[in-house]
Amino acid sequence: MLRSLQIRNYVLIDSLDVDFPEGLVIITGQTGAGKSIILGALSMLLGAKADASVIGHGQDTCVVEAEFLVPADDTRIIGVLEDNEIETDGGLLLIRRVVSRSGRSRSFINDCPVNVQVLQAVSSRLLDIHSQHQTLLLTDRSFQLGLLDHFSGNVGLLEECSSHYSSLKSLEKELSEVSSRLEKINSDREYVQSRWKRLDEAALREGELEELEAEQKQLANAETIKENLYGVEEILDGLDLKEVRKKLEKAGNYLPEAMNLAERVESSRTELKDILEEVMSINSRTELSQGRLDAVESRMALLYDLMNKYSVSSVEALIEERERLSGELFDSDTLEERKEELSRRLSSLEKETEGICFRLHEARSASCKAFADAVSADLRSLELERAVFEVRLEEVPLTSTGTDSVRFLFSATGGEPVDVAKCASGGELSRLMLCLKAMMSRFMNMPTLIFDEIDTGVSGSAADKMGQMICSMGKEMQVFAITHLPQVAAKGEAHYLVEKGFDGDDQAKTTIRPISGEERVMEIARMLSGSRVTAAAVENARVLLSD
Repeated sequence: MLRSLQIRNYVLIDSLDVDFPEGLVIITGQTGAGKSIILGALSMLLGAKADASVIGHGQDTCVVEAEFLVPADDTRIIGVLEDNEIETDGGLLLIRRVVSRSGRSRSFINDCPVNVQVLQAVSSRLLDIHSQHQTLLLTDRSFQLGLLDHFSGNVGLLEECSSHYSSLKSLEKELSEVSSRLEKINSDREYVQSRWKRLDEAALREGELEELEAEQKQLANAETIKENLYGVEEILDGLDLKEVRKKLEKAGNYLPEAMNLAERVESSRTELKDILEEVMSINSRTELSQGRLDAVESRMALLYDLMNKYSVSSVEALIEERERLSGELFDSDTLEERKEELSRRLSSLEKETEGICFRLHEARSASCKAFADAVSADLRSLELERAVFEVRLEEVPLTSTGTDSVRFLFSATGGEPVDVAKCASGGELSRLMLCLKAMMSRFMNMPTLIFDEIDTGVSGSAADKMGQMICSMGKEMQVFAITHLPQVAAKGEAHYLVEKGFDGDDQAKTTIRPISGEERVMEIARMLSGSRVTAAAVENARVLLSD
């Protein structure tokens, strides 16, 4: 329930601080006094769009704050609070929204900053505002279906259906993506396989081209290489360094420097001998093989051709392309397996969902008459004795709420009922909506309900009976009734008056305060007689309040 409301600098409200009791709370005031302003502040607090235009004249910010008492058994709202790490103080919930001159707004629950989505999720479980224009909901098929489901006790089935529907859509999306990828791969499969096969058959290995290039260069110049190597052998073989060493040794008997030279010549002779042996070995290994040269050049031509064909500059890049193509072909097999698995899961989930939808349909079908009878009974108690109300189910494609759509059919005169959007007057729609809201309050466990002139288009004894119904609802929950009808205003114990006045700067200001006793009598008398309160109106007001 809504325990208190504080408003600062909101439109014409400079400062407002008011507490509210349990049960039925009546709010009245002259047209233009500011009842809709207070309602607008509450709507903003609960997550409605807000901008700088709501800030009072000459102020930088506006603040709306309310204290609610959370039902201990409301697991949904407690779950939202726990998910967002918001603590409750003995079931008390303090909600605050601040709008700055820049147009930005900030929201808080128990002083914890929250986004608008969290604010709306929490507030939707705390308060329901029914405005005089909300009868449009009667033509909303989702609203109609929701009422029937709550009456039928289908909340658990609906959650199960919604979960299965989300899973179905997710599987269908993944299956579509896998199928598209597979279709593209399969359309190119023959081309991809031929490209991969050519690279695979080439038996590529890293560094091969460099080796082949070096070998080709050697084979192509083998004659020149051997001719020069033979020449080196002849020169080295003709050198007689041994004799040179002997002569230097003889001279060394008399000249020490010559002995050093003899040693150096001996060292050179040994090194040249090794060089000669290596030259002879190289010469013997150097082939004059045209066949090998042709084979090397053929292999090189193949590699160059592949590099050109696949638009790469190295054998290593060709190997990478071969592996990529292999992976693509492997992906095809993997995707085929994934597609089969998704198809199996989708088929199984579709059968499960069909079962849930069937159970939902059966529950709805079984409840249609009882629901319609309950609404019809309430309508007749509001002086629509001939009222006929029916609920009709129609099959529709699968959605998150199953395969049913619902239509509300209505006739105020006892004739053939037709769609409510085509048959009811404003007063009839108001009474029908009140009956539905009363039913919602019983089955949806809504802690606080605000009626904003739901009695529009109704007068006389029908208005009195609407007041009785609203008063009856106030015994089970907190109900606010903003009304212009004295028959409704006289119901309940708590009565608040909205007034507009002017401050010292001649600025209009809206206030709200509780009234009782003689002051309440005079307010209801004003509602009965208008601007000039007559003695008869005062007496009539006393009678209404005493009923």
